[in-house]
Amino acid sequence: MYIPSNFLETDIERLHEFIEGHSFATLITAVGADSVASHLPLLLDREAGSHGKLIGHMARANTQWKDADSTESLVIFHGPHAYISPRWYEARNVVPTWNYVAVHAYGTFRLVSDRTSLLQTLRNTVEKYENGASDAWSMDAPDESFIAGLLDSIVGFEIEITRLEGKWKLSQNHTPERRTRVIEALQQAAGEQQHQVAELMLQTLQATQDESRK
Repeated sequence: MYIPSNFLETDIERLHEFIEGHSFATLITAVGADSVASHLPLLLDREAGSHGKLIGHMARANTQWKDADSTESLVIFHGPHAYISPRWYEARNVVPTWNYVAVHAYGTFRLVSDRTSLLQTLRNTVEKYENGASDAWSMDAPDESFIAGLLDSIVGFEIEITRLEGKWKLSQNHTPERRTRVIEALQQAAGEQQHQVAELMLQTLQATQDESRK
């Protein structure tokens, strides 16, 4: 991923936090000249290896897994994004752009065939997304025969992360005054994406200002 130095994020805690908060990802694998992508929820084991490990599953009918074992993979985690109008800078010789946050994780795709591990992956996934619900659904709700059939219809995998790239493109290449005007415009816009980008821009601007005071 092309990342100018102004937008580079290397703090592994922040990258892990982002992955966990935006866990519906795009998994890309390639065999020869052919690339395949799937959109999947993934779990993160922060403690595995030097950068963590991604854990997931896909439908057995999805042929991506058949040629992916032991190949290099790219997983893209998408964050909020928003169009940035040059009107908001109140300056000449500026152009429209797009602000966004994204994390790329690289590693080797490994199939997981052990049914006990696969069942635990399903349980952990359900618990993550049902967490906080007063009437949370449980993997213990269906019949055992139903779960057995489910396990036959999916394939588990793990990706030990060998490299992480984080891009926080939030107008850091502009002056604090321009960034403040962009934040205010996004806060007034209609749309959750715009508001999320505004909040991230505000956090980044405050961190920059705090660092300058040291």
